[in-house]
Amino acid sequence: MELDRDLCSLQEARNLVRAAREAQEALKDFTQEQVDHIIDMMREVGEANAARLAMMAVSETGMGNYEDKCFKNYFASRTLYDFIKPMKTVGIIREDHDQKLWEIAEPVGVIAGIIPTTNPTSTVIYKAMIAIKSRNAIVFSPHPSAVRCTNEAAKIMHQAAVAAGAPEGVIGCILNVSMGATNELMKHPNVAMILATGGSALVKAAYSSGKPALGVGPGNVPAFVERSADLAKAAEYIVMGKTFDNGTICASEQAVVAENCIADELIGQLKRFGAHFLDSEDVKKVSKVVMLPNGGVNPKVVGKDPKFIAQLAGINIPERTRCLIAPLSGVGSQWPLSYEKLTTVLGFYRVADWHEGCERCFQLLEAGGVGHSLVMHCNNEEIIREFALKKPVNRLLINTPAAMGGVGATTGLAPSFTLGCGTWAGSSVSENVTPLHLLNIKRVAWHLQIPDRKHIEPMTSGGSNERAQTQSQAQTLQVDDRMVQEIIKQVMQHLTK
Repeated sequence: MELDRDLCSLQEARNLVRAAREAQEALKDFTQEQVDHIIDMMREVGEANAARLAMMAVSETGMGNYEDKCFKNYFASRTLYDFIKPMKTVGIIREDHDQKLWEIAEPVGVIAGIIPTTNPTSTVIYKAMIAIKSRNAIVFSPHPSAVRCTNEAAKIMHQAAVAAGAPEGVIGCILNVSMGATNELMKHPNVAMILATGGSALVKAAYSSGKPALGVGPGNVPAFVERSADLAKAAEYIVMGKTFDNGTICASEQAVVAENCIADELIGQLKRFGAHFLDSEDVKKVSKVVMLPNGGVNPKVVGKDPKFIAQLAGINIPERTRCLIAPLSGVGSQWPLSYEKLTTVLGFYRVADWHEGCERCFQLLEAGGVGHSLVMHCNNEEIIREFALKKPVNRLLINTPAAMGGVGATTGLAPSFTLGCGTWAGSSVSENVTPLHLLNIKRVAWHLQIPDRKHIEPMTSGGSNERAQTQSQAQTLQVDDRMVQEIIKQVMQHLTK
């Protein structure tokens, strides 16, 4: 009897979790030296296969571009490894001699890793590395449009880990992908935590699974250009960030907000670096093909280059165009391109000053990027401070390409492909996720001192102390005296009448 495909996918998810659970039981007893040797081997294999996996991802998904996906795979291997290598994740990881405290790291168990179609191979490398570094096993659920490349990335990571001494089954990946299998994985009793990267609906499903989940929200990232900025460098970085892997990173720029006094010069600089500004009619045409009528970006244009979008919209653009820019006058459904667009299209706004720019950025964040990121091109520290204190974002990126700055490639942020958005976006973490987020920390605390106690009056046989009783009696006497005086007053008035 042939099993239904959905039943096969459910059984596969259960088998992978069972194998991961057994592997994690063994892995949790590994030493720091053993763990670090494993992730070093994984790093080496990730680097060696960065180009091949990039080609597979572009070929299968049709999103992004080969060169940038190569960089992302390398970043998830080498750059991430260099960052997490010195981390202590086994045994006593911190001793506080003054407070007499020990902190001891414990793995959380089996992790469910939800993988997006936009960054499939690099996200697998990243999540596998941070899971093993914290002595956790991980089972991946690929996006249906990226099954082959996701499985290949998971396979080479697993082979490298096992060759370095990790137990079989420590990294798994579903081949028979279905929503049922993904739900089974997230809700399985032996899964301890979910690392969710994908669309809003999938991330919400992860948070409603009943398991601890680390997910990300949408990133409708504004790029504010203030008059003190180096406009040439700002334009270069905005185009660089927006076009990196054809806009598939959630931290990529979504709209430029420019002070009016420098807007024309900035436009000239943006054009110099390959931006093409759309006229009002072309804005309407591009809006119709980039955004869906009921909201959200059209999957057909995600990670596509400007030429593809222009052909779809039926417009003409210069041959060397790197991104399309749509001048807009508002935020909301009347201006569809004011929302997040994981492709090579930017909105553009003029504002009178930084105060109005601050408000416009807030509107864009409220429209779908609250808690995520905001990039500023500015050399006025007072204005940067105002934005930092008032904007509901967890990453304020200064004078850098937002896409690369947000993931930690061009900034000092932790290298990561899971960017927490905090409670503003319903996320349980507000920073870039690292192996330290995948640990339970036990604490051993020694006796320090007996705290001083304030002297307390002894209780009387009536159930109250003497001072309280005296105060109560005084209050009673005071009340009784007032009552007597009032009664006498009323009696005398009556007699007088």
